Amino acid sequence: MADYFLERAKVAKVMIEDMFKVKPGETVAITGDSGSDRDFADALAAAAYSVRGLPLILWTPKASQDGQAGINDWPAKPLTAALCKVDVWIELQSTIILYSHIWETAMAKNKKLRYLIIADSSIQSLMRTFVGFDISTLDQFLVQVKDMAMKSKVVKITSPNGTNVSYETDLNYSFDIDSGDYSKPLFGTAPGYVNLVPKLESMNGNIVFDLLMNAKVYGTDNHVEFIMKDGRIDDVIGGSEAENFKKYLASFEDPNMYKISHNMFGFNPNVHKMCGEVVEDERIWGGVDFGFGHTSPMDMPPFGQVAKSHFDGIVGKASIFLDDIQIVDDGNVCHPDLKSLAYKLIGN
Repeated sequence: MADYFLERAKVAKVMIEDMFKVKPGETVAITGDSGSDRDFADALAAAAYSVRGLPLILWTPKASQDGQAGINDWPAKPLTAALCKVDVWIELQSTIILYSHIWETAMAKNKKLRYLIIADSSIQSLMRTFVGFDISTLDQFLVQVKDMAMKSKVVKITSPNGTNVSYETDLNYSFDIDSGDYSKPLFGTAPGYVNLVPKLESMNGNIVFDLLMNAKVYGTDNHVEFIMKDGRIDDVIGGSEAENFKKYLASFEDPNMYKISHNMFGFNPNVHKMCGEVVEDERIWGGVDFGFGHTSPMDMPPFGQVAKSHFDGIVGKASIFLDDIQIVDDGNVCHPDLKSLAYKLIGN
């Protein structure tokens, strides 16, 4: 138990001091709910206070659903008002505020806001995801991958699990990274990825998931596969769990829940096998994440892709092609221009 509290304190210290670089007088908001780790919220507050920051813990009811679908379960007006004024917001919600009107308003109006979503990740997962790598080296590597992606017109992703999907890029949409540097205003998530928003109506092929939110896929024999046609889920195949997921999608009565939102290339130096926790597994080295549903206007200007919620699925080992140039082969970085930085981060 003592080690567990020490790990909380260590993760909190790295986040507040090394990643957010909180300065004296800055307000650090920490939001959570009844499904969140309150001890970790207290550790973050203590870390902020230790550098003379001003911690603000905001605890809400656990919403029934993520994003805008859960809006009626939160005290939306006072919560939004507070988040429009703080310097840092770390979201620990077990059902997430991300992509709700609360989040969209805070991100649009609070131009100084440095935001990070952790959701309900375990402390052990946060130790792997946030601690023990050089932020500047990771930043150099991710920027290089992002620049290569921005020069490409078509992205293709395959995997030994049967995934074979491609889409076109659009320079009007977001190409971003998270390396662990949250010292400037940003929409931050856990470090270790390059994120692309595909060109509308351009994704075609099939995606076979190793983990899928709101479905029992990870660690089971269940098969859930999306057939993508012109940027939307045209069919879900794979047996009883696929049928359950079809019902989940239909329950929103929202056609935009079927549309691709983003695609992430995972490159966290410490994550080399899946563990069943979405925030960590999305960043598995050499894997990919696909997000569906709501897309912020920040990522897809000018209006975004409005949907009632958002969900993600992960393919744990991928081959990634930018046009005809392969940068990852079955989970291993293979492009010669990337290998030296990859070696600095993870070795052979």
